Amino acid sequence: MPELPEVETVCRGLTPLLVGQQIHKVTLQRENLRYPFPFLMPERLQDVTILGVRRRAKYILIDLSSCDTWLIHLGMSGKFHQLAAEAQFGKHDHLVLKTITGLTLAYNDPRRFGYMALLRTDQIDQSSYCKNLGLEPLDANLTAAHLHGLFSFIKRPIKIALLEQQRLVGLGNIYVCESLWAAGINPFRESRSLNYDEWSKLLPEIQSVLQRAIAAGGSTLKDYKKINGDLGYFQHHFSVYDCEGGACQKANCNGTIKRVVQSGRSTFYCPTCQQ
Repeated sequence: MPELPEVETVCRGLTPLLVGQQIHKVTLQRENLRYPFPFLMPERLQDVTILGVRRRAKYILIDLSSCDTWLIHLGMSGKFHQLAAEAQFGKHDHLVLKTITGLTLAYNDPRRFGYMALLRTDQIDQSSYCKNLGLEPLDANLTAAHLHGLFSFIKRPIKIALLEQQRLVGLGNIYVCESLWAAGINPFRESRSLNYDEWSKLLPEIQSVLQRAIAAGGSTLKDYKKINGDLGYFQHHFSVYDCEGGACQKANCNGTIKRVVQSGRSTFYCPTCQQ
């Protein structure tokens, strides 16, 4: 599933294509993805102008002149790609958007785990999609003290708690494993056991991992692609994720990366330097 860097990369790819464009027509090739498309979606999008594209957690938010916001979750395999003017729709192109300038953009989703909603822009934060979301990890105002306080009563392992979205958003399995390894924190420790100094080390590592992944266009493991069809390449820079049996890359560590299943998800870590 695309995590924060992949969704941010998609938003940055959509922004120059869509902002300022007036939608001419939206065509739905089926009735649903994971859930049904919003009621009267083509009619509600026709002739509106796209004001902006932004990200909240793992959601793409497209703000419209109609005072609605088009919320998109990419699911496991959702992606946007540009079509030539007269090109035929692909088998898994479930939604096709055309602007008055002739731009044609398709939403492709072979597994159909993605979903969309049309919500009033001023009600986004109170919607069922966003009201329980936590803090953005790349917020310039986020501090170690914030996170220390948020996680100080959580008994669940820090790896599991970071995957939840109620306190800190956007992190999935890849970037949690990478961040905990970089900070030297054992993924099985209770969240409440981390002290302020450890959060002061972990937060910059989370932000560094995310920023480097965004710069690399995200990670392509299976279906993810950027808007222009290019693959992300941060997977070539993994230090611990999917590196089972490899040598730990930290200086002066002779450990071997281990994989264990933790709450149904693969956890990759170094037992030597993440004690």
